[in-house]
Amino acid sequence: ILFGHVLTGVANWKDFVDPEKGREASVAYAISTYMSGYGWLASAVTVAILAGFSSVILVMLMGQSRVFYTMSNDGLIPKTFGELHPKFKTPYKSNWILFVFVGAFAAFVPGHVAGDLTSFGTLFAFVLVSLGVWILRVKEPSIERPFKTPMAPVVAVLGAVICTAMIVGLDKQTLTVAFAWMALGLVVYFLYSRKHSKLQ
Repeated sequence: ILFGHVLTGVANWKDFVDPEKGREASVAYAISTYMSGYGWLASAVTVAILAGFSSVILVMLMGQSRVFYTMSNDGLIPKTFGELHPKFKTPYKSNWILFVFVGAFAAFVPGHVAGDLTSFGTLFAFVLVSLGVWILRVKEPSIERPFKTPMAPVVAVLGAVICTAMIVGLDKQTLTVAFAWMALGLVVYFLYSRKHSKLQ
């Protein structure tokens, strides 16, 4: 919050929702546009952001392949996604499929669209987690937990509401594409996953 406050004090907040200005690189844009003589700092920030992105992307892709691995073991998606490498014991086919898909997606989809879709997915996951914490606290109050969220109903509801508000703030194109992806996922679930699921 403090970072956002400082950033919008340096530049007009409207610049950060404009794809032609500071939407994709807000910090570097604010420095290079409104802080003359600090071009070197904008370049340094850009390099730091790219370095950070590389680790985030790696973790997200590696994490997603493990999600597919578990879904495959549960019968929700084809077995190919659950095959492990004979030596490294990693879901290597799932990794390759993800790398090809994400690479093609990044090559043909504008950066701000991909970024907003990622934001939608992350926020939606946070909504589900927040609601899940609340529901489990109500339905399974006595279950053993390594960590117990304090003020669970309040924190969970606030988390779900705030993330939902941020989702609503995304542009119509992003929401349309995101809900289309969700609809496609539901089609796959009802036509394939539900029949093959081992969790029934």
